[in-house]
Amino acid sequence: MSELPPWLKADWEVHVRRLGEGRMPHALLTAAPAGLGKRLLVEAVVASLLCSERREDGHACGRCRACTWRAAGTHPDLLRVGIEEEATQITVDQIRALGDRLALAPQPGGRQVAVIDPADEMNPNAANALLKTLEEPSPHSVLVLVANRASRLLPTILSRCQRFMLPMPTRAESLAWLAQRGVEARLAADMLAMARGNPGEAERLAQPEAAALAQATLKEFIAVVEGRRALVEVASEWAKDRPEARLDWLAQAASLAAWPGGAEVPESLAPLAALTRGADFNTLASWWVDLNRIRAQVRTPVRTDLLLAENLAAARRALRA
Repeated sequence: MSELPPWLKADWEVHVRRLGEGRMPHALLTAAPAGLGKRLLVEAVVASLLCSERREDGHACGRCRACTWRAAGTHPDLLRVGIEEEATQITVDQIRALGDRLALAPQPGGRQVAVIDPADEMNPNAANALLKTLEEPSPHSVLVLVANRASRLLPTILSRCQRFMLPMPTRAESLAWLAQRGVEARLAADMLAMARGNPGEAERLAQPEAAALAQATLKEFIAVVEGRRALVEVASEWAKDRPEARLDWLAQAASLAAWPGGAEVPESLAPLAALTRGADFNTLASWWVDLNRIRAQVRTPVRTDLLLAENLAAARRALRA
C-alpha cells in the first residue's frame, strides 16, 4: 500500500483505533472534493479490513490470501458498486442486488466489504434502497460510501454513517507533498494557488498536457476579449477540443484573478488579473456565474459552440473597459 499523504494520517489513525478496539461501524463515508485523496484512504481502509495479517500500523500485509485476491480483483467478499457503462447514475437494481449479496454469509472468519462509488450519484430509488440496507445492517459487513459532495446524499443516509473528515492540508504540507511528487517549487506554488489549496488538483494542473491546454486557453481567451480573435472561431475550436477542461480551468483562473481572497495570484494569470481590475463587479460576476452554468451544460447534448460563443461575448462585454 502506497504511503498516505500527511493530511490523511489523522483519519487513518481513527480507523486503526476502531479496528484495534473491535468497534468498526457498519457504514463509513468519505466525502471530499477530488484531489484530497479520499480514494487512497478508502482503498487503504478496504485492504486493512480484508487482510488476515495486518501490519502493526494497521495497513494490509499485501501477502496473505485475502490481499492476493483483492489485488487480483477476485476477492469473494469485496463488492463494488459504481455507475455502469451507458448509465449516468447508480440504479435501484444495483443497490438491491448489493443488499441481497450482503445477506449472505462471508467466508469463514471474514467480513464483507462493499464500496459504493460515487455514492452521491445514486438515483432517488437507489438511495432509498440503500437506506433500507443501512437500517438492517449485517453484523459481518462494512459499507464504504465515497462521494464528492455529501450534500447530495439523503440526511438519513448521512446519519447512519461514520464520516472521515479529510481536512484541507496546510500550504506547507501540500507543497512538501507536491515536491515529493516531482513538481518544481515555483510551479507547485502557482498551481496550488490555482487549485485553492487542493494539492491533488494542483498536481493535475501541473502536468504538461494540462499546463499546455491552460496556456493556450488563456492566450485565446485574452485575444477574444481584446478583439484580436473572432469569438465564433475560438468557440468552434474549443467545442472540438476538450471544452469541459477549458471551461473548468477558465472558471478557476477567472475566480482567482478577480477575487483572490488573500491567495497569491500566479504570474501566468497577470494578464487576466489586469483585465478584471477595470471591470464592473456585477457584470463580471454575472459572466462568471454564466461560465459555471455552461460548464455543466457542455456535458449534455447541446450545441457547445453556441454556448461558448455566447459566453465569450459576455466575457468581452464584461472585461473590455
